[in-house]
Amino acid sequence: MLNFKGFATNIFAGPVDKYESLFTSVRESLPRANIRIAFRTYMSVVFLASMIVYIGSLATTITVLYLLKISLLLGILFAVFIPVIIAMFTFLMLVFYPVQKMSTRRKDIESNLPFVLTHMGAVAESGVPPYVIFRLISQFKEYGEIATEMGKVVRNIETYGIDPLSSVKDVADKSPSNEFKQVLLGFVTATESGGNIKIFLKSAGEKALLEWRMKRERFLEQLSAYAEFYTGILIAAPLFIISLFSVMSMIQPTIGPFGILDLMRLSIYFLVPLLNGVFIVFLKGVEVEM
Repeated sequence: MLNFKGFATNIFAGPVDKYESLFTSVRESLPRANIRIAFRTYMSVVFLASMIVYIGSLATTITVLYLLKISLLLGILFAVFIPVIIAMFTFLMLVFYPVQKMSTRRKDIESNLPFVLTHMGAVAESGVPPYVIFRLISQFKEYGEIATEMGKVVRNIETYGIDPLSSVKDVADKSPSNEFKQVLLGFVTATESGGNIKIFLKSAGEKALLEWRMKRERFLEQLSAYAEFYTGILIAAPLFIISLFSVMSMIQPTIGPFGILDLMRLSIYFLVPLLNGVFIVFLKGVEVEM
């Protein structure tokens, strides 16, 4: 019996292959997001899941409309658009999930990179071989995704028998962080050219720590500007608009077909929470890991 992934691949493998160029970002993001599933299988699952969501939401919408006894014309509009919107949202969410997870891994790696390099440099001072350094770092789960990446280097060496430098190159090519990739490739170059690994790790650690501090200083400066924007647009402006509506309701209870009280409720219960939610998402996107 086929599992869900196999069933999805059998049905949608053809369309995925045909429109593969439209989902290049997904193909590139999957290995960097550490999602261990083939591109064709993943996209097939996305299509099948979206189709199931569409059918389920269509059945639910029709049932709810029947119970609420909505007019025929309005019911048809709801039955057509609501399932399509829900299915499209599901499709887009699954398509962008690898990109989002890759971005999360990148932030985690770059926030821990200065401390990992400092740790590696200290261990290298004892004269141990690079392989031992990688295995040691992979055991420190406090380093998050860097420990995972180092674990891949160790796995390639111990399980697959790949030589250490080729293993490091393979992990570097699939890394979600360009900074970490450059460090790994620099490590390979220094080793192949007979350079001093201790000096390389110390130099790379100092550079990464300087960049880490600069990023956080810039982010703290930006926070003050964001705070002023939030105070002016998302606190003062809504209060002014609601006060204006209160005064207007005593003079003219309606604006065209809309009632003043209805507009106030819309602003309080929908518009203000929506704007705050958008602002929180924006901050989450630009924040720097501390």
